[in-house]
Amino acid sequence: MNLEQVREKNRGLESSIGWKAKQELIRSIQEKRGSAPCFQMGKAYCDQFDCSWRGDCKPGESEAGS
Repeated sequence: MNLEQVREKNRGLESSIGWKAKQELIRSIQEKRGSAPCFQMGKAYCDQFDCSWRGDCKPGESEAGS
């Protein structure tokens, strides 16, 4: 997902988040949604299988957590 897609998907939150780099923007969105702001933080394992950002954060991992 590119930066413009991230912004479009979360258009309603942007007024309170502002314009940031992709990683910072996604982490801010995660916080606003009540999740841990963990996007691309280098975690070896992630149990957030329903995360909207998983495909970008953990590319190559299946949704089953392989």
